[in-house]
This record gives sequence, structure tokens and C-alpha cells, in this order.
Amino acid sequence: MNLTINGKSYSLDDKYSETPLLWVLRDQYHLTGTKYGCGIGVCGSCIVLIDGQPKRSCLVAASHANNAQITTIEGISSDSSKHPVQIAWEKLQVPQCGYCQSGQILAAISYLNKDPDITDKGINDALSGVLCRCGTYPRVKEAIKYASNLLKK
Repeated sequence: MNLTINGKSYSLDDKYSETPLLWVLRDQYHLTGTKYGCGIGVCGSCIVLIDGQPKRSCLVAASHANNAQITTIEGISSDSSKHPVQIAWEKLQVPQCGYCQSGQILAAISYLNKDPDITDKGINDALSGVLCRCGTYPRVKEAIKYASNLLKK
């Protein structure tokens, strides 16, 4: 199998074809920003982008990501610059415990890439698959609006 993760190509042994992508990312490639929360697709902490779409990596077999573009939280910025969503998260002090943050940030990026004219309903829909036990949703919504403005500049 061939996986493209954060712009880099990797060859993965077929013995991992049915392994959830979450564990391939964490155990084979040491990309631990993708979190294990529930393992049954409920919490969204494990969201990654597959061909730009947010997917729960605990539910996706590695074989289903063969030849796809996979983006993890580690792949959205470089050492020298942060993604506008990361800037907004920091500016509006979104994180509390931070466990759901990678899933929220990737879901927000996917939404902002699809629809530059954001709405509260659109934000709610985009984040509906990521549970935040700390309850930072009001700050998350404001951060997504702030990031949208940064992206329009």
C-alpha cells in the first residue's frame, strides 16, 4: 500500500491493510497528534483529513486510505508559519485540556476550505463530529470566524 501523509509518500506493508489508520499513524509513523479517544467513531479526537474530507481515523482501515492524501495535525503548518486556524485558536485561547483540539482544528480547516462564507449553522455542522468535554464551543466558533477573516485577507 502507498500512503501519502502530510505530503510525504510511505510504503506500508499489506499486513496492516485492515489496521485502523489511527494506529498506523501513531504506531508506524509516530504521528501522535491524532488522538485516540473512544475507538468507535463517536468522539472525533482522531479526525484526519483524507483527500480534504474529515474522517475518523479509528474507523478507517489503512487500505481505504491507499493512494489518498492524508493530512494530520502535524501537516497543517511548517516550523516557520502557523495555519490561520492555529493562530485563531491561540488568539482566542480556545484550548483547555486540548485533547479534542487536533480533531476540531482539522474539521474547521476542512469547513473553511469548502465555504469561505461561514455561518453558525455551518460551524455547528462541521464540528458536530468532535466532542469537547471541556465545553469550549463558544470560543471555537469565534476562533473559526476569526480564522475565516484571516484567510480572506
